[in-house]
Amino acid sequence: MVNEGEAKRVREIFGLYAKHRSLATMLAELQRRKWTTKSWTTKHGARHAGSVFDKAALLRLLTNAIYIGKVEHKGTIYAGEQAAIVEPGLWDEINTELRAARRGHSKVIRTKQNTLLNGLLFCHSCDQPMVPTYTSKGDRRYRYYVCRTAKGKAGNACPTKSVAARIIEDSVVTQVRSALGIDGPASRC
Repeated sequence: MVNEGEAKRVREIFGLYAKHRSLATMLAELQRRKWTTKSWTTKHGARHAGSVFDKAALLRLLTNAIYIGKVEHKGTIYAGEQAAIVEPGLWDEINTELRAARRGHSKVIRTKQNTLLNGLLFCHSCDQPMVPTYTSKGDRRYRYYVCRTAKGKAGNACPTKSVAARIIEDSVVTQVRSALGIDGPASRC
């Protein structure tokens, strides 16, 4: 049975993605509309509330073959028994684009970062871990720590955006050196 209220929202999400073509823009728009993932109740009566969309949840929704009346098993798509609620042509277009982007992403060579505070720094605003990341401009690399909530969701999901890695790491090294009574400038290996 198709839940028409949920089907309408899914169709709107597909339409919005077709218009914006950006997961970050979509996450911000879904947050602005206060839309969450599906709420549901188990057969034993336990209620599971929907949560704020993150990138993974949005990708799962946009690539789920169930919305075109099909099912996917181990990478193969089969005919399903349910009615389609999204235009198959639109789903194919979006699915092809997102899966191609995912495949291309896996070919990126990752550079190992030496981060002093990895796993030790937590966001003051939402108590989530701060994760190390970087951006580059020309030959220069700018390292920083970003709140996991802000990184995984829309930009305004957490008021703490990022902290320059060099500043916070130098501050910690200075404080540790002071506590140990070690004189001299801070130096890191």
